Amino acid sequence: MTVIASPTFDRQTTLSIAAAIACIVSVGIGLSLSIPLLSFAMDAKGASRTLIGINTAMGGVATIACAPFISGWARAYGVRAVLGVAIATGVVSLLAFLVVEPLWAWFPLRFVFGGSLAVLFVLSEYWINAAAPEARRGFVLGIYATALSLGFATGPQILTFVGTAGPAPFLAGSAVFGLAALPVVLARGIAPVIGDEPTSGLMTYLWAAPAGTLAALVFGAAETGAIALLPLYGTAIGLDTMGALSLVTAFVLGNVLFQIPLGMIADRIDRRWVLLFCASVGATGMAVMAMVPLGLTALMALLFVWGGIVAGLYTVGLAHLGSRFRGADLAQANAAFVVMYSIGLIVGPPLAGAGMDFWPPHGLAATLALLFAFYLAVVVTRIAITRQSA
Repeated sequence: MTVIASPTFDRQTTLSIAAAIACIVSVGIGLSLSIPLLSFAMDAKGASRTLIGINTAMGGVATIACAPFISGWARAYGVRAVLGVAIATGVVSLLAFLVVEPLWAWFPLRFVFGGSLAVLFVLSEYWINAAAPEARRGFVLGIYATALSLGFATGPQILTFVGTAGPAPFLAGSAVFGLAALPVVLARGIAPVIGDEPTSGLMTYLWAAPAGTLAALVFGAAETGAIALLPLYGTAIGLDTMGALSLVTAFVLGNVLFQIPLGMIADRIDRRWVLLFCASVGATGMAVMAMVPLGLTALMALLFVWGGIVAGLYTVGLAHLGSRFRGADLAQANAAFVVMYSIGLIVGPPLAGAGMDFWPPHGLAATLALLFAFYLAVVVTRIAITRQSA
């Protein structure tokens, strides 16, 4: 049975969206638990920081490698079946870290784990986009982004209870990850079906809607660059450790609280204008941070608002793709979106770090401001081209 986005939230649409969101939130909790857990485990084995970083990056490599095939798998075997296999693979591969001893083997294992996550994110986001009513798509994706952010915040908290040593955290992470299978099993008859083939290959979708897909790259780069380097920026401007970490907290809280309002606004006006607004705030906020001396309270307020609004690039970018594509094309576009986000995860921290080295410590904010300015130019150009062709 194919779920088609209805103009209103009927019972089937609501259940379908709820199942997809429940699935990906469980995955988000398991993922945010596993990333620091694996870092601690590798450190305990004597791995260098460089080796740990390269191992973590295998998740992004796996996403880029698997993304072109995901919609084809879902078309051939069904969305629910592929999601089920991905969840099982994620559980087994996470547990395998407990018994696999050689560190070199953790790299292919991390690749398999990352590939399963790529499938889950691409198909869950496709599912939500496909089921969401067009008039409320931004609102639905705002709920999704908020729920996922809360899931990401929950994972590390579980580690504070179970610890980071021994089998307990791996068992807890696998159990939470496995919970994602429950909504998939219960979604029989309400999951979307991909019955057609995409009209183009994945590379085409990377550029078919650049305002949407590049939003993922820019946000991925800004998010990881900020989370990785804001604590170092804070200590460089004279904050103590707790004050420096509070900068990340402010950024993350903004991520959680702004997505539903931004999604609702995006349902009422051209979504590219919302993307333009988000990019403008991104560039302006970082320019202010780079050029104007701010105290801790003012800096936290700036990062709270900045973090919440720039996170709208992901939410509204997804909604923009959902309004442009249907069926297999939407699945491919979602895969392209996740690939762009993964590329952002890979390039963001090195770019921001290089900027910080070039102009310490304000090069962090200056680099991010330039990144948003570039994206701003892309969106302005796309809006101008569309108006000329109308």
